[in-house]
Amino acid sequence: MRIRNLLIVAGLFCSGICGEAAAAHAQGEAPQTINTRLEVRTVGSNLGETMKEIVAAADSPIWTGYEVAGVPGEHGDCCGNYRDSANGQSNGVWHLEKERGNGGGSSRSKNDAKLEGGNKLWILYRADKKHIERIRIMSNQCELDAGGLRLIWLKDVKSEESVRFLSEFVRGRENLDGDEHRIGEQALTAIALHADASADRALEGFSSAGQPEGLRKRASFWMGAARGAAGLAQLEKMAKTDPSGDVRAQVSFALFVSKEPGTTEEMIRMAREDESPHVRGQALFWLAQKAGSKAENAIAGAITSDPDTEVKKKAVFALSQMPKEEGVPKLIEVAEKNKNPEVRKQAMFWLGQSGDPRALEFFERVLRN
Repeated sequence: MRIRNLLIVAGLFCSGICGEAAAAHAQGEAPQTINTRLEVRTVGSNLGETMKEIVAAADSPIWTGYEVAGVPGEHGDCCGNYRDSANGQSNGVWHLEKERGNGGGSSRSKNDAKLEGGNKLWILYRADKKHIERIRIMSNQCELDAGGLRLIWLKDVKSEESVRFLSEFVRGRENLDGDEHRIGEQALTAIALHADASADRALEGFSSAGQPEGLRKRASFWMGAARGAAGLAQLEKMAKTDPSGDVRAQVSFALFVSKEPGTTEEMIRMAREDESPHVRGQALFWLAQKAGSKAENAIAGAITSDPDTEVKKKAVFALSQMPKEEGVPKLIEVAEKNKNPEVRKQAMFWLGQSGDPRALEFFERVLRN
């Protein structure tokens, strides 16, 4: 599995260029719109109460949105969630009522937000039948088309209140199916992309041991993908204290995703010290994707010293995932010298899958002897 495909799950790549609407929007102003009944209001003393009043008063489908500071980086396809121009390219307009994709973090997610330049994020909510049914996240560089519906734009929203309101959609959604579950995913993603420190505190709460495993796993991913040094600190804590091996295995992936210095050291510690063979194996796998001398030494050490044969075999597989210049010589060394026949067999298998000329030379040498 290619790592780019794994990261697309989170919508972490941006392709496409926004249209001229990007230049037309000034920071803090209401968005440029077409086919939309735009109404601008100043938020009341409490965002949650304001939102609930708007939803309760709506007698037909309605959109509500606001702007907050977002984390730096690229997240998604910019404005191109619905491509209807003649050449198939984004026309810089976000067609809210013609969306394709559920926005819940899948490989086709349209929770798109290109946070460069001003690093501003738009959060939009669609309500119908006095119930918020959808949350959307995007750059402030788009022109919006609400399909003729009302869009109430709230000014002066505080990031901390936004995180608090979104957190209501995350809690209690773990065991629900359908739309109720997806809206929790959308809210979690939105929280993770807030620049405010309240987002760190919220994700820390979602990743605490008392929360459902599924939520802890997804919160850990976003701490690696979007939360920088604060996220790394929480991941290191989870790696040592979370009672679930499945969650700790996910933490090893979150460490791989993180761009913070120090992640390799923690992954090496997990590969060497975690009580779960599954976690040690997963940490070895993600170490292999990082490559480098530290990762190589940790993988080789697991093949030599780990007490569990299955972990040794996973370490051999990790060698097969490394760049061939680094991995193939190590696989040959294991196939020739390791004392464990299961480990040697595993090394030979992955050498056979490599298609590398050095592997062929090794097999020819073995067969001649």
